[in-house]
Amino acid sequence: MPKRVDHAERRTEIAEALVRASGRLGLHAVGMRDVAAEAGVSLRLVQYYFESKEKLLLFGLRHVTERFGQRVAERVRAAGADPGPRAVVEALLWAALPVDEESRVFHHLYTAYAVLAMTDETLAAQPFIRDPDAAELAVTDLLTRAEAEGSLRPGVDPGAEAVGLLAMSAGLGTSILVGQRTEHSARETLTYHLNRIFAGAGAGAG
Repeated sequence: MPKRVDHAERRTEIAEALVRASGRLGLHAVGMRDVAAEAGVSLRLVQYYFESKEKLLLFGLRHVTERFGQRVAERVRAAGADPGPRAVVEALLWAALPVDEESRVFHHLYTAYAVLAMTDETLAAQPFIRDPDAAELAVTDLLTRAEAEGSLRPGVDPGAEAVGLLAMSAGLGTSILVGQRTEHSARETLTYHLNRIFAGAGAGAG
């Protein structure tokens, strides 16, 4: 009896091959043939699951984003049974810093995707481009909750600060990738701004 194929698992394996191949070749240069070779499958099989490179890129990047969400969740759990808004915001910001192989790949691919989307109308039209809005909304909600609880400094605008924190995190991540600054330096910068926003010292997520 032939083995039953788990199509979701196969698509995930191909997505992980995309991530590995892109790490070596660059997202702009990697092709479906490269991904097939990396996954150890035929080009026809990759084309069976993904009709175009754009669809493969979108799925692969969503896969990386899901893994990033898992990293954030792990950090939140490590902060305790009932972490406050600051601990959750820190968990998200710390997880985004490219300080290990997985987070470096995430930051590199996410940045490369944004650059490609500037010149590729097909990529730009994909819903993935709206994912940063979800992160902004999540941080805004956390800061709004902190405001309601009295742990935000008076006069702080949750929406504006959410935009600033995420933009700062992305910029600091790139500076780490290119060797401009260290993880410690990036954390110090983010902590400085978190201390400016939140009242009191605030327990960090670690």
